[in-house]
Amino acid sequence: MRSTILIAVVSMLGCTMLVAGTSLIAKALGSGALGTVIHPLMVSQARFVFGFLAVAVVLSLRLASGRKAWVQSPQTPKPNWTRHALRTLLGWTGGGLMFAAAAQLPLADVNALSFTSPVATMLFAMLLLGERVGPWRWGAAVIAMLGALVLLRPGAGVIQPAALLAVGAAVAMGIEAIVIKRLATSEPPGRTMLINNAMGAVLSSVVALTVFVWPQGATVWAGLIGMGVVMVTAQILLLGANRLVDASFVAPFFYLTLVWAAVYDIVFFDVWPDAVSLTGASIVIAGGLVMTWREVLNARRAAVPASVTVQALR
Repeated sequence: MRSTILIAVVSMLGCTMLVAGTSLIAKALGSGALGTVIHPLMVSQARFVFGFLAVAVVLSLRLASGRKAWVQSPQTPKPNWTRHALRTLLGWTGGGLMFAAAAQLPLADVNALSFTSPVATMLFAMLLLGERVGPWRWGAAVIAMLGALVLLRPGAGVIQPAALLAVGAAVAMGIEAIVIKRLATSEPPGRTMLINNAMGAVLSSVVALTVFVWPQGATVWAGLIGMGVVMVTAQILLLGANRLVDASFVAPFFYLTLVWAAVYDIVFFDVWPDAVSLTGASIVIAGGLVMTWREVLNARRAAVPASVTVQALR
């Protein structure tokens, strides 16, 4: 039992480190730190194209070893293409906005704003699915949004457009979470990852044609390839941790993403979090933890596992 918990903890530490790492790579590519400035649409393209290749390799190895549970499901032999398409569109939108914001803002601020996505999930689940929202979840949502307001820095005289991009990303990922919940209850994770990355590769490549310039330099190519591989590796670590322990144990670890993001800012860009960033992030985390606690309680009462956080699946 102890070894199982230890493996889950290590998996989540690696997962959150890699999730924050995608923001780091996006910032490095978008700011020109790796040689040339790469447009956010091309960063999104790399995330899906190389992510698809990585997923295809992993699933091929699993199928070759006889492990088919990740890909095949007797209950749902055919994919729900409408849900997959909607999830991909939302994921591509959220990821693209996030990558654009990361190129202009401190990584800690971008990741903190992304953690307001559960608020969007709650609101749209209430409006679209008719879910009841109790006072605890409303209170948590208000707390998280107050933290986001602090991070938007309205007292500075003008709200940074890049911060609004991060908020838009959080909204897209929040709606995506609703679709992911539906897919997670009916389709195997490997098939979902493969279809999502395949659809995303096609969509992002078509849109990226409008700004595409052939990347120059080995470091730029390493960043583009790394974007897809790192994201897929984070997804696999998350799925592995969720198989070993309860989702209620896993969920709080996601807030370590903010710690990793702050460390990356300091080490790679010499950007230290100021009082506003620390205050806003702390408020967002407080609201997020309250909301996570209520989700876990509701899931236990309904005897359904708590949903996987969309943050690591963007």
